Amino acid sequence: MKILKKIGIGIGVLLAIFLILGIFVKKEYTVERQVSINKPKQEVFAYIQSLKNQDNFSYWAKQDPEMKKSYVGTDGTPGFVSMWDGDKMGKGEQEIIKIDEGSRIDYALRFKKPMEDNATAYMTTENASENQTTVKWGVQGKMGYPMNALQLFGFMESMMGKQLETGLNNLKTLLESSSNTTTTEPVKN
Repeated sequence: MKILKKIGIGIGVLLAIFLILGIFVKKEYTVERQVSINKPKQEVFAYIQSLKNQDNFSYWAKQDPEMKKSYVGTDGTPGFVSMWDGDKMGKGEQEIIKIDEGSRIDYALRFKKPMEDNATAYMTTENASENQTTVKWGVQGKMGYPMNALQLFGFMESMMGKQLETGLNNLKTLLESSSNTTTTEPVKN
């Protein structure tokens, strides 16, 4: 019985430390990854400008290929919304909110299930050389108290960073293996 009491006290102390740390840890996070793609910048940007094309390279789309997708608006333009509803990835939507032609796309992310949350994301393209493009993909958001204490352990950086890297590597493979990627229509798998 004394051992159970000590274990209970130990767990309580750890929980209290976690809760106290959450008071002092920032709530905002930014995670960004990049990849070099051996294709010209305008070709890469034309492909990623179509939000529907994310289904062909996004880590999250690949995790739940049976999810239901619906769209509102004109793809590749501000105001276009891609909505998803699936067993593994929950329910939510992504909206193109701003495009700096040829260089940056900003998105609003609205998660509905399994929990409600909002974040922003962006993709940028930069010339690395005439036929090589650096693509950056980033996500910014907030973690509420006390979950923000997980940032001390690199939770968002590690988890989301790996997911962004996977998506970018998928994009690299897809674009470098394709002879013509300038279409704004999604490439079928």
